[in-house]
Amino acid sequence: MAKTDTSGGLSAEERDAVKQRAKELRDQEKAGKNRAAGEKAVLEAIAQMEPDDRVLAEGLHEVVTEVAPDLVPKTYYGMPAYANADGKIVVFIQAAGKFKTRYATIGFEDRAALDDGDLWPIGYAVRSWTPAVEQRLTELVRKAVG
Repeated sequence: MAKTDTSGGLSAEERDAVKQRAKELRDQEKAGKNRAAGEKAVLEAIAQMEPDDRVLAEGLHEVVTEVAPDLVPKTYYGMPAYANADGKIVVFIQAAGKFKTRYATIGFEDRAALDDGDLWPIGYAVRSWTPAVEQRLTELVRKAVG
């Protein structure tokens, strides 16, 4: 987690993310549920990432596009995310570079159908895109929208 400033408030990275989210919400309201606008925003967000994060985001984008084409690309706190027909985020990536963390995180919101008894993971630390990572995320995304 990012460090907070000495006043006990949000870090500069967290403040920037909140500002980015407010802008996204305004832009999304104007665009509606326009897939092309969302795709453009996601690809722009990916292009601005640091190289290691970019590889992960491109991999996730490819997986979601292939196994969950009904999910609509959009940005979420400036990062690539994919929403259901109601516009609610299902899966997203949190880039390591954005918050200066050791690894990126791929997360699933409560709309993801990953339920497994009384306890199941919803976030995954990812350091590199490998065939095993791609396979596991393909399974998770498929289950999430299943």
